[in-house]
Amino acid sequence: MGPVQALPRRQLAVPWIAVAAVAAAAWAVTLMLARTMGNGPGTMGLELLPFLGLWVVMMAAMMLPSVAPVAVLWTRLITGASAGAGRLMRMSAFLTGYLLAWAAVGAVAFASLVGTGRLLTASPTAAKWLGAGIFVAAGIYQLTPWKDWCLRRCRSPIGALMYYLGFKGRSRDLRVGLHHGTTCAGCCWGLMIVLIAVGVMNVSVMAALAVVIFTEKLWRYGKPFGQAIGVLLVTVGVLAIWFPWLLPGLHVSAMPTM
Repeated sequence: MGPVQALPRRQLAVPWIAVAAVAAAAWAVTLMLARTMGNGPGTMGLELLPFLGLWVVMMAAMMLPSVAPVAVLWTRLITGASAGAGRLMRMSAFLTGYLLAWAAVGAVAFASLVGTGRLLTASPTAAKWLGAGIFVAAGIYQLTPWKDWCLRRCRSPIGALMYYLGFKGRSRDLRVGLHHGTTCAGCCWGLMIVLIAVGVMNVSVMAALAVVIFTEKLWRYGKPFGQAIGVLLVTVGVLAIWFPWLLPGLHVSAMPTM
């Protein structure tokens, strides 16, 4: 594989437009589903496969804007070896691998939501404490070395590209996407668990989390910004003990009726 090529501006804009278009389509589908399904606790009655489909669409909406720099650089690298349909197939494999990593996280989220739904039925008070604990745990993770380790790798697309140059074989694009998706999941899982407490289809929180993820990955002051978000999440968790309305995904009244 040769060095990364310098591309004409028009050609370089194509991957940015493509990623933006996929993210916009995912947001449109998410908003449509949110209007149809509403927002409620647990899995809202969804079985595993439908839930994973919903989860992947949500992750595409929330995560693709922040992964665009790596996707664009990988496109420049692919351009040195593939063209036309071959390049499109390879980019599709990259995005597929990325979303497969988040689908694996979705399976864990599904199990967690099933458990919280049962806990809410058995003990609303315990569910309230769980919700507060979720916010506190999410906030604390923002301040840990593990978060910083993952964030530094997400914030350095050139560094990621240099590492991915060592991937070989026909499945390299899929494996690159899987690896980068796993790194992103390691960076952002703490933020995603907030959805358990506020409801998976809470569009306002989803949009806020997407902005936070985009900012902490791409802004020059992303690290202190992420740490400030961590302090905010811990504060919300403490306040939720006295103000349970901060946990709309853990209200008995929000449970779907049969």
